[in-house]
Amino acid sequence: MSRSASRYRPGRSLVTGASSGIGAEFARALAGRGSDLVLVARREDRLAELAGELESTHGVRCRTVPWDLSEVASGRKLRDMVPERIDLVVNNAGFAVQGPFADGDADDFERLVAVDIRAVVDICSAFLPDMIARRAGTIVNVASTTAFQPVPTLAVYAAAKAFVLSFSQSLWYESAKHGVRVFALNPGPTHTEFFDVIGDAATAAGTYQTPAGVVVTAMHALDAKRSRPHVISGRRNTVQAAAAGIVPAQVLLPVLARMLH
Repeated sequence: MSRSASRYRPGRSLVTGASSGIGAEFARALAGRGSDLVLVARREDRLAELAGELESTHGVRCRTVPWDLSEVASGRKLRDMVPERIDLVVNNAGFAVQGPFADGDADDFERLVAVDIRAVVDICSAFLPDMIARRAGTIVNVASTTAFQPVPTLAVYAAAKAFVLSFSQSLWYESAKHGVRVFALNPGPTHTEFFDVIGDAATAAGTYQTPAGVVVTAMHALDAKRSRPHVISGRRNTVQAAAAGIVPAQVLLPVLARMLH
């Protein structure tokens, strides 16, 4: 079999957080493989611009769904708006709140949990059963290398991504026997608008990457014959994540705190 013949080609993909960064790069990579797209994000103008680019460049069909994933039951409502068959779901939407937890805003934390945890669970709940019923489909949940250790000043975000990692690993096992793939993608710090919100200090927790580089890692994982429960983007990030699992928390946390101060 040729290399091109073995490439993963979903008929229709749904990407959340598609208006910029990793989500937009996922959309470009999938459109380049001929996948029609459902693009989900809050910024309608950005979605329309990206959809026009992809339709013009790749000849695929793009549907835009302006939607705030912090809404209660966002996945079920999204499924109602997108009743057609979805071959690949990329749960990419998310954001962080940085700073000492005690100084943070409860509304910000609530929204973070709603988008980074609740929406991921709800979207998986909405789309996974159909995939299992037809014994085909893939879900990629975008976590983070922060999932592998607690991170002072990113306490809620790191814990949320640890949830996404654990959740995805469980679904990987449960879904595999039905012919469905689920895995967590764990990028390190990436050149996106994410750091416009939380500040550049957080980049000290890993090695900077580009959104395109992160998506290349994801596409390699999608192309692979053997499914893995999680994938880390970047060799150095892989080493750092492994090290975080063996260094005692009382040693690791003060180091991270100094790096992110």
